[in-house]
Amino acid sequence: MVNSAPDAVDSATDTLSDHELMLAVRDGELDALGELFERHHGPLYGFLVKLTGQRTAAEDIAQTVFQRMLKYRHTYRDDGSFTAWMYHLGRRCAADHFRKNNAAPAATDPSQLQDHADDTPHAGDRAATRDDHALLHSALGRLDRDDREVLLLSRFQELSFAEIAAILECSVGAAKVRAHRALRELRDTYFQLQKEKLT
Repeated sequence: MVNSAPDAVDSATDTLSDHELMLAVRDGELDALGELFERHHGPLYGFLVKLTGQRTAAEDIAQTVFQRMLKYRHTYRDDGSFTAWMYHLGRRCAADHFRKNNAAPAATDPSQLQDHADDTPHAGDRAATRDDHALLHSALGRLDRDDREVLLLSRFQELSFAEIAAILECSVGAAKVRAHRALRELRDTYFQLQKEKLT
């Protein structure tokens, strides 16, 4: 009977939402942060790799985000979205990291964009997909950091515009406009690179 207690706790935390878990962390139940780490470390790390272009920096920043979640848990609000709060902390931690190291984030590695490719097509299709991803990488790398960030949040992390607005500290309308402009800029840059490749 005693041995089943940890499993009961695990299944209880599995059924809690991210928001409920963070409220528990805020109220002093620090073990709940472990479940949030399990759920969100991968997506946060992926976002930071694409944002910074540096795997080691992304891992360091992700660790810092979870440390700050613990340190600043009292700032988490009842009406807030956990995901938006986490990515907001991620942006701040990334900015702090690069300010401290006096370095700018690099463009993303094309192999990281490959994670979104389907591995089932024929070899020719896979080669074309790799070429497309390499062009997409180059186009993404040419965007300024703010445009790259809003695209990563909306297209790769699939956050709502309400969440993106909270992260970027702007209105929902402004977040939509920024995402639309960034997507148009990415598309134009992508097609320009594609044209250059064919000539």
